[in-house]
Amino acid sequence: MPKYVIEREIPGAGNLTSDQLKGISQTSCGVLSNMGPQIQWVHSYVTDNKIYCVYIAPNEEMVREHAKQGGFPANSVSTVATIIDPTTAE
Repeated sequence: MPKYVIEREIPGAGNLTSDQLKGISQTSCGVLSNMGPQIQWVHSYVTDNKIYCVYIAPNEEMVREHAKQGGFPANSVSTVATIIDPTTAE
């Protein structure tokens, strides 16, 4: 199944409290539960003004629907072509 990286522009994201991040996560998980098992949230990276999320889903439309239902921005949705890491150099 395809993997996606979602860029969410959220000014001040890096200053969100643990309670705020918990609330966002709970909202996301609730939407995912309603959408069914074909879409999965893998993890997210929080930076100063953006959150980058990694999802597994059958298509981009489902990723965007999750964002719509959760009230999250999805400024960019990119399909992961391949994954590399230091072992790729071997």
